[in-house]
Amino acid sequence: MPGLISRLYRGDINIDFVGKRKIWYGLSVFLLAVSILGLALNGLNLGVEFRGGSVFDFTRTPGSSIEQVRETVADAGVHQVIVQQAGPNWRVTTESLGSGEVTKVQSTIAQKYGIEEDQVSSQVIGATWGGEVSQKAWIGLAVFMIAIMLYLSVAFEWRMALAAIVALVHDLVITAGVYAWSGFEVTPATMLGFLTILGYSLYDAVVVFDMIKEVTGKLGTSAKMTYTQAANNALSHTLIRSLNTSLVAILPVAAILFIGTTLLGAGTLKDLSLALFVGMIVGTYSSLCVATPILVTLKEREPKWQALAQRVHAKQVSAAKTATKEPVPAGSQKVTATEKRKKR
Repeated sequence: MPGLISRLYRGDINIDFVGKRKIWYGLSVFLLAVSILGLALNGLNLGVEFRGGSVFDFTRTPGSSIEQVRETVADAGVHQVIVQQAGPNWRVTTESLGSGEVTKVQSTIAQKYGIEEDQVSSQVIGATWGGEVSQKAWIGLAVFMIAIMLYLSVAFEWRMALAAIVALVHDLVITAGVYAWSGFEVTPATMLGFLTILGYSLYDAVVVFDMIKEVTGKLGTSAKMTYTQAANNALSHTLIRSLNTSLVAILPVAAILFIGTTLLGAGTLKDLSLALFVGMIVGTYSSLCVATPILVTLKEREPKWQALAQRVHAKQVSAAKTATKEPVPAGSQKVTATEKRKKR
């Protein structure tokens, strides 16, 4: 194992990522199908900031639980009750309530847990504000995608831009699918996380594409490797960099997600950290196993690289035939002549 890790860090291990593209495509299709199914069946659990509603916050008392708080608020005549732990407080989200209903909920909570009514803070958020946030988020996403397409087309080429955009959409859909199946609330912090993972995924893809551009730029008519082989070689050299970058970025996010939300009850951070955690893992996978195979598939259709592949294949076949011809050992004919004289 230490030898394997050492070879991995030196870039001596050549993993055929592109050659196994059917496996990666199949895995991605499966993940996308599961994600789309989750979005179709469950949808996204939009936070109160998007759908509007009333929010109540009060200090947690010893012995209180999520089920207990939910039943208490429901007894006040509320139908949609979502209870979350937010640090030392309980955060209760309901449908939009009138002023009389808000007062009734505050009074019920105060009586149940022995606190003053003014210690139960309330906030009413309109759906109009949430609609504006959603609209701005979609506009920001569209502007981001267009800017990325233009940048990659100028810095590299349109095929790399297309492969990167496909990988970004792939990452977004799978991350959204995780939210749909897990039931995690989608808040403005979640949208911020989505935009952040787009930048991270793009960075990883650009690093890989830059190496591929450098390696394949040296291929001439007398090259001994095809575009596919050169792309694999580039991936092997950037593999450890991608893994190190991902590991360093994922560890603190995982600490926020698993330690901060479970032990410290940082509910707001949970919305952001889940998007970052899933997006970073999927982004690392897509830059290696989705974006690059798609790029190679597009490049293999160019006449220039098709002709190079044919020449390399012809050279390999010729070398194989030469290797199968075993040379006659030196002196074997002399021995045979001597034996003939003895027989005479």
